[in-house]
Amino acid sequence: MDVKKPLPLLGGLSPEAFMKRHWHKKALLVRQAIPGFKPLLARSELFELAAQEAVESRLVTLQRARGKEHWSLQRGPFVRRALSGLKTPEWTLLVQGVDLHSDAVHGLMNRFRFIPAARLDDLMISYASDGGGVGPHFDNYDVFLLQAHGRRRWRIGRQDDLSLRPNMPVKILANFQPEQEFVLEPGDMLYLPPHYAHDGVAVGGDCMTYSIGFRSPKAGELAQELLQRLAEDTVETVGEDFYRDPRQAAVAAPAALPAELERFARQALQRALKDPQALARALGETLSEPKPQVWFEAGAVAASRAGVMLDRRTRMLYDAHHIFINGESYRAGGRDAKLMHQLADQRSLSAAELARASAAARELLQVWCEDGWAHAC
Repeated sequence: MDVKKPLPLLGGLSPEAFMKRHWHKKALLVRQAIPGFKPLLARSELFELAAQEAVESRLVTLQRARGKEHWSLQRGPFVRRALSGLKTPEWTLLVQGVDLHSDAVHGLMNRFRFIPAARLDDLMISYASDGGGVGPHFDNYDVFLLQAHGRRRWRIGRQDDLSLRPNMPVKILANFQPEQEFVLEPGDMLYLPPHYAHDGVAVGGDCMTYSIGFRSPKAGELAQELLQRLAEDTVETVGEDFYRDPRQAAVAAPAALPAELERFARQALQRALKDPQALARALGETLSEPKPQVWFEAGAVAASRAGVMLDRRTRMLYDAHHIFINGESYRAGGRDAKLMHQLADQRSLSAAELARASAAARELLQVWCEDGWAHAC
């Protein structure tokens, strides 16, 4: 992708300009980001996804009585009869990870690959009946809100008070103070940085909104994941030497931790991190790990004269020394590394490009095809 080229998706801004002016900084409204946009899934198809065990879905309902709001939250799967009637107002169905189940939705997500793939999370579809929404709230991550069907009114504001109403099943801001208001039509899109307060409500009938969200890992959770992956290789990298203390003297305070044992433990950890690529390898494996509900179906071996494309569920990343795919890592260099980088960036290789790969690289790609991670095309 030419990051200097203006994109209608970004209102005529280039990806370079968007990232500099708006990403993590300020909101952007784009009228007709995708002119003439039509829903990529019919309402019935979305409801079928919400009925599946492997798909994360939620139902948010608002009821009003005596001037008070009562919010309820249910988690799927949902059979169709469990959903409110289409003409019943003020309910919202949220279906996560739709890009994992639809090539068309996955293709839409690929339009946002001017942002590092390690940050790209998933596409959620929100279906709301008239008046439906999830209340004024904020997210901890960047999000693009693309209107797919119907109309939704958005009220947004940058506010410091992010306190929440207590004892609520959904996170609703206690003191929402909107600064701007927009009504989005199909094809319109709104970008919001993290912690930007917003409230979206369907107006004039039902609507569907596509939310393209981004990963924003917590430091503690990421450290935990990295340490777990580093621990898997610890025995091999550190060795199996036993602790020995031939000079240990008799002690009058037996519960005190021996200084030599602490030194032994510190040296063991230092050896575990001695490999300068250990942390980078663990990070790439962690960020390319598919979500728990993702599984792959065994495929066919790639034909020798065909190109190859990654499965829509495959996460593939790289750094200067490694290729990462679906939680696994491979050392790579030279011409094969460049081809693998191209595959990760573009998610496909033509037959002519694949012909330049070494026999070992083609063999690896065949294994990935057999595992369902990639497909001949």
